[in-house]
Amino acid sequence: MATDLALLGASELIRLYQRKSASPVEVTEAVLARIARDDPRINAFRFVDAGQALADARASEARWQRGAPEGLLDGVPVSIKDLILTRGWSTLRGSRTIDPAGPWEVDAPATARLREHRAVLLGKTNTPEFGCKGTTDSYLTGITRNPWNTERTSGGSSGGAAAAVAAGMGPLALGTDGAGSVRIPSAFCGVVGHKPSFGRIPVWPASPFGSLSHIGPHARSVSDAALLLTVLSGADLRDWSSLPAEARDYRVGLEDGVAGLRIAYSPTLGYAKIDPQIGHALERCAELLTLSGAAVTAVDPGFADPLDLICGFWFVGAATLFAGLAPKAREATDPLFQWQAEQGALLTAVDLTCLNMRRAELGSQMRRFHERYDLLLTPAVAVTAFPTAPTGSEVSRRVEDFLGWTPFSYPFNLTQQPACVLPCGLSTDGLPLSAQLVGPMHQDHLVLRAARALESALPALGWPTLS
Repeated sequence: MATDLALLGASELIRLYQRKSASPVEVTEAVLARIARDDPRINAFRFVDAGQALADARASEARWQRGAPEGLLDGVPVSIKDLILTRGWSTLRGSRTIDPAGPWEVDAPATARLREHRAVLLGKTNTPEFGCKGTTDSYLTGITRNPWNTERTSGGSSGGAAAAVAAGMGPLALGTDGAGSVRIPSAFCGVVGHKPSFGRIPVWPASPFGSLSHIGPHARSVSDAALLLTVLSGADLRDWSSLPAEARDYRVGLEDGVAGLRIAYSPTLGYAKIDPQIGHALERCAELLTLSGAAVTAVDPGFADPLDLICGFWFVGAATLFAGLAPKAREATDPLFQWQAEQGALLTAVDLTCLNMRRAELGSQMRRFHERYDLLLTPAVAVTAFPTAPTGSEVSRRVEDFLGWTPFSYPFNLTQQPACVLPCGLSTDGLPLSAQLVGPMHQDHLVLRAARALESALPALGWPTLS
């Protein structure tokens, strides 16, 4: 039973609690046992607070026994990426340059929402230094591995979060996404990952990567991602760009299907090269959406690869971070982060203004594109999970190698649109394949609805089993 409980989704756990068929303490014990057993091989967590998690679970169990649960996640275990402030726990951001002593007295808005909804907080998941790349490895915590094949990367920068969810080490996790960092590891690890419309989930403190940065859920199902988005969304005065609060439960209408929706199908966006197996899987997704009643049209959105655009903004953010470090601290950072900072320091104010103007053109183009199409279907990533490598071993310093293998994620950080990735099969070597659905700004409910329709039409993927 403990193993079964560790593999259940959040929505199913809530139903069990309601029926008194399982308790938050039993679930938390099962998840902690899974972490103790499997995380030494996966390395998803930097820090686990078992004592506090069990105390939270006991308090939740008492509320359920009284028939008085509080919030939508009462008793559900959740992990938090180690870029997101959590009161009482250090937030080291994958870096040896941050003093663990703190003080750590304030929750980020997303963490505060989890507490308000009585989630059981497990601990902090691993990230590369400052979330600076699409794999999860750092001098601070080492390599986070893929539960499907521990010789392969979990992706990044929310690789710890996605790996934890895939391996049964908590049904939900908080990640961040500045150029794909929720969606890349979700795709590599075979879980659902949603990057909300910018501002839907408040971000504080402000990220040096500015309006590229989103917080989003990792989950084992679309319905669970919708549940967590419902908890996290809303305004926070500390984030001046957060959207006004909306009284929306993203689970409402989730089963309404895609009949009548106009979906653009673009396996390459007009410029990407993809693994043929990913292309075949995406073609099957387009067929399933058509059979479900959508009008699916093969069409590219019509923009050129904005790799240099995302890198320009990203490198300026890295340079800003790097400039705030003491000289000795700079020497202790990831060489790839140092290279990013060096590139960002070369850009002038005029260069940055030109980047912003090009970004505005891209955003405007996608707004017009969605007048013709309700949604856009693409692969999640161009490749399957590749072999792990230790921090500092990257030889290349080319932007093509930095993000070129994830060409479907970063365009939609630039445009700030909602995008959801979900597993759609396995490769011949047993690694997850994933699709992405992108929607117009502020239409997260539509993206999730279509993702749920596709999920329900696909065969169940199952979960990795570590021997």
